[in-house]
Amino acid sequence: MSEINTALLMKNLHDKVQSWGQSLGFQQLGVSDIDLSESETRFVSWLEAGFHGEMDYMSRHGTKRSRPDELELGTVRVITVRMDYLPENAADAWSVIEDDQLGFISRYALGRDYHKLMRKRLATLANKIKDDVGEMGFRVFCDSAPVMEKALAAKSGLGWVGKHSNILNREHGSYFFLGEIYTDLPLPVTEPISDHCGSCTACIDVCPTQAIVEPYKVDARRCISYLTIELREAIPIEFRSMMGNRIYGCDDCQLICPWNKFAQATVESDYLPRHGLDAPQLVDLFAWTEDEFLSRLEGSPIRRIGHQSWLRNIAVALGNAQTSDSVIQALTQGLESASEMVKEHIIWALEQHEQDVIEHND
Repeated sequence: MSEINTALLMKNLHDKVQSWGQSLGFQQLGVSDIDLSESETRFVSWLEAGFHGEMDYMSRHGTKRSRPDELELGTVRVITVRMDYLPENAADAWSVIEDDQLGFISRYALGRDYHKLMRKRLATLANKIKDDVGEMGFRVFCDSAPVMEKALAAKSGLGWVGKHSNILNREHGSYFFLGEIYTDLPLPVTEPISDHCGSCTACIDVCPTQAIVEPYKVDARRCISYLTIELREAIPIEFRSMMGNRIYGCDDCQLICPWNKFAQATVESDYLPRHGLDAPQLVDLFAWTEDEFLSRLEGSPIRRIGHQSWLRNIAVALGNAQTSDSVIQALTQGLESASEMVKEHIIWALEQHEQDVIEHND
């Protein structure tokens, strides 16, 4: 087959893939080549600075993360997709953050775990392509392997990398999940778009822990998402008061971003809030036993941090809450069965309230 005929076939296939992707619930689809050399250089520099903290998996796979054909032999293109997750009827995020009796959970984690849904849809899309062209090599990913998903999303035109390091789209903001299909089909690539952050520094200025150390560079060790999700040990004391009531993730940099006024509500029922997690009472969550934690959060991305990290995070939030009998009682009761790690955070929280009482009496 001539190169011209192959190019025409791939162009026709690309048009079909776009249509199939939309029918499967993806709001946008792009295609990237596999040259991530610029991103690899920045990534290595980020690792050398130690900004990944205890996320050893970020460096464990060598160059497989930045060289798709090393992770999946034969890969020449990456099909990238995005799926909106913002729930329309969830409690207003800023209102929750400003109420210290409530716990704030990142909006992406209010419903069911996105990994399974995204991977299933990606596999369906890949198999549709395979049925159309015959044999093809492929592998699907959704935050499930050493993949530079943001670099690939930007390279394929799904958006640009914002100063907070998330992908931004002019029509859809940043509240969306990303997924990829590595393939050996030479599909035509889609063009990247330019950066539209301009002189705006809203995300940098609003970050509670100043984790965005410079535009486009995040020190994960300072990031509340890292501290509440990835870190399995004690949260450094210097960050505890800055965390406020954020018990799983942190959306401040997205909430403040002007582009998110264009964010679209999700059409997926799986991403809608469950168990009132869009505005939960901290004292109620802190009372959950491990069995309750596991059963109520079955199918939730929150479940992966485990009950101990869950209690640790809530203890910090209770320490930052306004002093009340219910808060003191919840913390005191929690001491009885707490692990050593959780106990450290409960004691810290109680100390914050002791100081409040002393200052009030004075």
